[in-house]
Amino acid sequence: MARPSRKPAAERSIAWPVSISKAAQLAGISARMARHYESLNLLPPVNRTDSGYRLYTESDVHTLSFIRRSRDLGFSMEEIENLLNLWHDKQRASSSVKEIAQKHIETLRERIAAMKALERSLQTLVHSCHGDQRPDCPILDSLSDPAAAPDAASCCKH
Repeated sequence: MARPSRKPAAERSIAWPVSISKAAQLAGISARMARHYESLNLLPPVNRTDSGYRLYTESDVHTLSFIRRSRDLGFSMEEIENLLNLWHDKQRASSSVKEIAQKHIETLRERIAAMKALERSLQTLVHSCHGDQRPDCPILDSLSDPAAAPDAASCCKH
């Protein structure tokens, strides 16, 4: 007895290979991002028509979905490349995958702590501002002071 397919009916009826727009739609990304991921060699070079249009296989779309899910979890491109290599390596040790995920969790915790510190700083500034019709504003004073707290953007750099 044949096992039923786990794929949604819409995916079972697709005529593979598909165009970049269809592949992007199926993977939940933009066509621009599909081209970007290909340029980073996160997926093998895709086949092309005689006129140069990309043709994506079901495997390519699965890889693009993997990348999107990884990005949704905040993994860096380097981490995604490592995860993809492990995904394709059927002899991998799951401990290698777990190590990448655990390091990522630590990075997230550090970024969350930095964001919370920024929130507390901004909350202090907001509480010190009267928010009325007067022109004096401690928020603007703090933002214009080069000796004030570090740049807010520095908390979120990868």
